[in-house]
Amino acid sequence: MTEHAAQSPTMAPNAVIDIDILIVGAGPVGMALTAALAGSAQRVLLVDSRQRGWATDPRALALSQGSRQLLERLDAWQATAGTAIRQIHVSQRGGFGRTLISSEDYGLPALGYVMRYRDLAAGLSARIPPEQRIELCTVDKIETEEHVATVTVTHLGEKRTIKTKLIVHAEGTPDRGPDIRIRDYHQHAIVAEVRPAAGHHNRAWERFTPDGPLALLPLDQDYSTVFTVPPGKAARLLALDDEAFLAALRDQFGQRLDFIATGPRIGFPLTLRYRTQLVQHRQVWIGNTAQTLHPVSGQGLNLGLRDAWELAESLFDRADAGDPSALKAYARGRQIDRRGSMAFTDGIVRLFSNNVAPLNLVRGVGLLALDLCPPLRNFVAKRMIWGARAWP
Repeated sequence: MTEHAAQSPTMAPNAVIDIDILIVGAGPVGMALTAALAGSAQRVLLVDSRQRGWATDPRALALSQGSRQLLERLDAWQATAGTAIRQIHVSQRGGFGRTLISSEDYGLPALGYVMRYRDLAAGLSARIPPEQRIELCTVDKIETEEHVATVTVTHLGEKRTIKTKLIVHAEGTPDRGPDIRIRDYHQHAIVAEVRPAAGHHNRAWERFTPDGPLALLPLDQDYSTVFTVPPGKAARLLALDDEAFLAALRDQFGQRLDFIATGPRIGFPLTLRYRTQLVQHRQVWIGNTAQTLHPVSGQGLNLGLRDAWELAESLFDRADAGDPSALKAYARGRQIDRRGSMAFTDGIVRLFSNNVAPLNLVRGVGLLALDLCPPLRNFVAKRMIWGARAWP
């Protein structure tokens, strides 16, 4: 990307804000896109309905090695904040077969990293000038014309008008509508941080059970746990005291690890939601608002960061950021990675979240083949690290 000088949008009260790109949603994907457009010919404004409250946000995120490379290009990588994943142990409860994926096999320092949301957000936020960002700003109305979109927003109780060539939606998840597809997995994820009795040695575990996948991701001295179960069981797990919850976790994992403490627990339902159309006239959807995936294998955020990077590349030097042909080209270019990620996570969940005896055998043979066949294991590893197009 080459350097250009683009004027910052005016923030004067009662003035019509005239810009090239309006990004709605200041989560990691929206901030990554804003940072990636720094120095471009585009006048960019990032708005969010929330106020920055991520300083105390305890959520943990799984970032691939590919995402680290992207964040390093944006000068937004927090080198000391992430816990490296150097091995991933994949197995199924109650069946044979397992595979071990190691970063050493690919000459990489890690397969991925586990980082707290607040640290990722802080690194990206530091790359965005204050004049390019408005918080507590809700979008009320969008009207698109041939060459411009007019957006009415409310900021601190006042209506404001934004004229922009392109609106990028990077906030929320796909809602119901004619171009939205939804698959309910009838599973809930219980998320908690648990302390292992012994060190994790930078190994992550993906343990498939009839209830759903159980992931243990190294985070500082603990594991960030994603415990997938049916909705009724989730409610019971959330109601348990700490000792009973740890006993249930040991039982679900198969007694292969021991845990001695747990932090607070939260639960949420799991669905696949995605838009069939990524672009409309002078509008584009990226990240979770384009597709929300099952958390198995930690693909969702990484896919969203690749959305942001590729969109920034397509917009960087463009005279008209909302040019319909360019937006259609971007959408076509994202299909391989996007469909591959959705198929990968959806297929894993549907194949492994059951206790059908013939499938136990098939799964065991598949895990054994994955372990014994380096080309097959390499395909899966690279898919997890760089996406369906082996980015970059």
